[in-house]
Parts: sequence; C-alpha cells; structure tokens
Amino acid sequence: MFFKCTVKDVNSAKKYDPAAPGCFMLFFTYPGVIALRRHRVAHFFWKKNLKTLARFISYRTRRKTGIDIHPGATIGQGVFIDHGMGVVIGETAVVGDRCVIYHGVTLGANTFEKVDRHPKIGNDVIIYANATIIGPIHIGDHSIIGAHAVVVKDAPAHSKLIGIPAHKHSKS
Repeated sequence: MFFKCTVKDVNSAKKYDPAAPGCFMLFFTYPGVIALRRHRVAHFFWKKNLKTLARFISYRTRRKTGIDIHPGATIGQGVFIDHGMGVVIGETAVVGDRCVIYHGVTLGANTFEKVDRHPKIGNDVIIYANATIIGPIHIGDHSIIGAHAVVVKDAPAHSKLIGIPAHKHSKS
C-alpha cells in the first residue's frame, strides 16, 4: 500500500505541475511528495499505537518541508501538495484520492475537545492557496475551494467555494 500510494503521489505531481522534473527528482526533492511519503510511514506507526515514533517522524517532516500533517490524519492516494509551505492538516482530517492542495492551506479544528473535529475532503478536490477549512465538515467530490476562502459549512459535490465566509460561486 505504501509503495502504491507513493507512486500515485509522484504521478499526481507530474500531472499537476507543468514544471515537474523526472520521477527521481520528484521523489527526493519535492516537499509535498516527501511530506506525503513520510506521513504514510508516520500514519502506519500511529495506527499501530506507536504514537511517539509517529509524532517524531511528523515533527522531522515539518522541519524539513514546512508541511505539518498530523500522523492521525488519513490521506488518500495520488494527492499532490504543491509548494506546500505552511500546509496544516489536523489529526482527524481526511483527504480523499487525487486531491490537490496548495501552500498555506489549513484543515483545522474548531474545538479543543477530543472528538472528530477536522474536515473530510472528498475525492478530486482542489484547494487553492491559503484556504482554511475548519471543523468537522464535509467537502464533496470534485469541489474547488478558492484562494483565501474560509469554509465552515458542508459543501456538496461539484461546489465552487470562494470568500470569507465561503459561499458557492455561481456563474453570471
């Protein structure tokens, strides 16, 4: 599973980044690919209840890449984090398959209680730079979250959300 996900992550980077070099360079030099690869290892240890080791891997990854993914978060296959600096993904967050996440994105909580408190992102969602998605909300498949949007409510599939607070964008 780990190898399959890593291959899909590299292929997504090639697909979504027109400046992407070869697979070798993507695997070893792209912060988003590195962070996802390391997260998958940390998540494995987290599920095995080796939480200190998982947290250590997560901490080292954040220092190296600037991408902070809690080891408890669930990340799908073929995800691409582009220019990832400042990305934060919380403990109970779920990111579906083939999502694209740009720099400065936060998938955060709106409570300090130990409950399911982070967003659930569907498949094939694009989250543009500095968007913030807060709370235990659901974003449907094939949605687009605009840059700097602040999303605090559920959104159905194929939504285009913009603004603060985010609202559905309708074409004129």
